[in-house]
Amino acid sequence: MTANSWIREKEPCKMRHEWKYSISFQEAWVMSSRLQKIFQRDKYTGSHGSYRVSSLYFDTPYDKALRQKLNGVSSREKFRLRYYGEDTSRIRLEKKWKINGLCGKYGAWLTEDEVRRILCGDSELLLQKESPVLLEFYSKLRGQLLSPTTIVAYDREAFLYEPGNVRITIDRNVRTRIGSKAFLNPRLEFTDISENQAILEVKYDAFLPEVAQRMVQLPGCRLVSFSKYAICRKYD
Repeated sequence: MTANSWIREKEPCKMRHEWKYSISFQEAWVMSSRLQKIFQRDKYTGSHGSYRVSSLYFDTPYDKALRQKLNGVSSREKFRLRYYGEDTSRIRLEKKWKINGLCGKYGAWLTEDEVRRILCGDSELLLQKESPVLLEFYSKLRGQLLSPTTIVAYDREAFLYEPGNVRITIDRNVRTRIGSKAFLNPRLEFTDISENQAILEVKYDAFLPEVAQRMVQLPGCRLVSFSKYAICRKYD
C-alpha cells in the first residue's frame, strides 16, 4: 500500500498540472491588469484585490521534504498549516504532493485552539477526527517526527476560469520567519525575501484553454522549478 492509497479509498484523487514563473513586479502588474478583464477573482480577495496567505511548514528532523525538493525527487509530499488574511479562527491543514510533475492536495479545517494545542505537542486530538488527512498527519507527527520549521507569508492575487478548472495566482512580497511562535500572529514582522520578484502560478486539470494560455504569456518568461518553502529555508 502506497503512502496515499488509504486516503484514496475514501476520497478520489484529482491530480493537476502546475506551471510556475518568476516575474518582475512590473510584469506582475501587467499580468494582473490583463487577467482581471476576463477572469473572476477568488472568494478570499479583499478590497485591494489581494489577500495575505500565511503557511507553517512541517518537516522531519532530517529535512526530508526539503531534501526531496532540492534533489528533484519525482514523488514527494509536504504538510502545512494555512490561513488567509488575519482570520485565524479557521486554519487548514494541507498535504500537498507531487508525482511525475502532477500535483495533488488534501486538506481539512482546524480551529485556532486545536492548532495551538498541536503546536504545543498535543496531537492526540487528531485521533478524534474522521478526516483521513488529519489521521495521516498524526501518524507522521509521531512516526516521522514531523515538526514546524518555517513560516512563509505572501500577498496573493487569484483568478479563476471554469473551463479546465484553471486557477492563476500572482504572489508578491514573499517573506519568512523561523519557527512556529509567530504563526498565529499575522501582525509580527517577517523577513522579506522577494528581491522585487513575484511568482506567477498556473494550475489546471486535464487541459489549459487557449484563452488562458494567451493570457499568461509574457516575453522571455520561462517556467521555473520554484518552492517558497525551499527558498525560505535558506534563511534559517
